[in-house]
Amino acid sequence: MDYLNNNMFLLNQKVMDFLWQKQVVTSENISNAETPGYKARYVTFEEELKKKLSGGKYKKASDMGRAIISARAEVHDTQTESNRADENNVNVDVESVEFAKSALQYEYLVKSFNDDIKRFNSVIKG
Repeated sequence: MDYLNNNMFLLNQKVMDFLWQKQVVTSENISNAETPGYKARYVTFEEELKKKLSGGKYKKASDMGRAIISARAEVHDTQTESNRADENNVNVDVESVEFAKSALQYEYLVKSFNDDIKRFNSVIKG
């Protein structure tokens, strides 16, 4: 079995990619908080992953792996109305909280991934 390509590692990798993209989009929102007409953007991933994994028609673990790999994050523009005269709808407080949240989630996943690698190394070394 290829331990580095098992479904848990694939899922961790996909979620870390999503969180990284979320941080990029959130930082772009914060950077454009004073740009007239700018509309905040957000990233979705969970819904598509859930859709790909629902149904459970997996004859092999590799079938689920392909479903995980095929899930893609999507970037959307917000439709939130703006209270500002320049039509910018970025709320820096909300964006800052989202950025911190995704940074902590990313940090947790990296730690979890590193712990998994350490466990595999200890099993290999005996």
